[in-house]
Amino acid sequence: RRLAAYENNFICCTDPKDVARVESKTFICTPDRFQTVPHVAEGVKGILGQWISPKDLDESLRDRFPGCMNDRTLYVIPFSMGPIGSPLAKYGIQITDSQYVVLCMRIMTRMSLKVLDYIKEQNAFVRCLHSIGLPLPHEGVKVINNWPCNPEKTIISHIPDDRLIMSFGSGYGGNSLLGKKCFALRIASRIAYDEGWMAEHMLIMSVTNPKGEEKFVCAAFPSACGKTNMAMLTPSLPGWKVMCVGDDIAWMRFNDKGELRAINPEAGFFGVAPGTNHKTNPNALECCMKNSVLTNVAETDDGRFFWEGLESEYKTETKLTTWLGEKTTVGAKTATPKAHPNSRFCCPASQCPIIHPKWEDPAGVPVSVFMFGGRRPEGIPLVYEARTWKHGVMIGAQVKSEATAAAEFKGRQVMHDPMAMRPFMGYNFGKYLEHWLSMEKPGRHMPRI
Repeated sequence: RRLAAYENNFICCTDPKDVARVESKTFICTPDRFQTVPHVAEGVKGILGQWISPKDLDESLRDRFPGCMNDRTLYVIPFSMGPIGSPLAKYGIQITDSQYVVLCMRIMTRMSLKVLDYIKEQNAFVRCLHSIGLPLPHEGVKVINNWPCNPEKTIISHIPDDRLIMSFGSGYGGNSLLGKKCFALRIASRIAYDEGWMAEHMLIMSVTNPKGEEKFVCAAFPSACGKTNMAMLTPSLPGWKVMCVGDDIAWMRFNDKGELRAINPEAGFFGVAPGTNHKTNPNALECCMKNSVLTNVAETDDGRFFWEGLESEYKTETKLTTWLGEKTTVGAKTATPKAHPNSRFCCPASQCPIIHPKWEDPAGVPVSVFMFGGRRPEGIPLVYEARTWKHGVMIGAQVKSEATAAAEFKGRQVMHDPMAMRPFMGYNFGKYLEHWLSMEKPGRHMPRI
């Protein structure tokens, strides 16, 4: 429904069972297991990718997809990841029965009929099939928050050899906006391996010093660990300037001059809402003031959004409805958060006050620095630099981070998350590391790490 206090803003609350990426139900399908996952010791469950055999996947899909869109509207979405016509761009077509997906894909990708011309010219595109998995009529099934889904039968599957993604049962962004993590990381990382470039879970930002010298930085942190806040940083040091190119994903390729050029394949931000305010990230908050979709946040009685972290911006007696539909006030203590910990804002990148003028440059921007990081409140240095590219790859492969609300894990367990890509590996991690090491070649200007 429309948020009355803003221009063209909408709020959406999901079924409480459909609120995050479901890594346990996300699979990569290849003929051989070890094309997808590394070898592990007997009795050990690996965490770097999840393989499913072609036979098992076929059975799972046949049990789900036939008739799944009965009596619903089917939407066809031609879209580009990256500026349309850029040599770094890739194209896709998503079929879905979710209006929410259509609206968010309209923000997050370059959705255009022009894409069909490039697909015809290149004879290549990524096929994306999505269904909420609840055909009509759904007698005996209670739909919560007008959010049809099928969490018991949810599956998100990828077939890299066929450039195919099939997602069933979930409407949540990471599971249903297939241009995002599914295409731009899992499938794209495999395409990048085949073609000699890099698709990484990284923000892209520029930093300009008081002398006017500008450098571009790509930084990899796990989900909900601060990429958006860093990409939209407001420097406290006099004379320094930060501008944003992207907050989540970077596609990078070396040009014939040995420069590593990066594009943001996305056209919007799908950021974690709680904790975002005028102190922590005023630029992100400004992005959300129009043309945005807010998911699983609270709504005040006068039609404004609210989440944890915005308390100082409202009177304590301001009345609101939580994401679960409970009536309360901003200052009241509640048993559960007023906005879900993984609630999201989906807004156009073009609305960012510090968006870089070259954010849609087809040639990309030249990258000088890589950063790896995560949630490690104790035990390791705050900042340190790799001695060489190989040393930096080793450091990136050693990244660990506390689990967050962005996936279904509970508690504050510290998990391995190499290169912040643990949930998004599109192929065998050993091959992935070899690919990183193979980037260093004579004549190339390797980023410092």
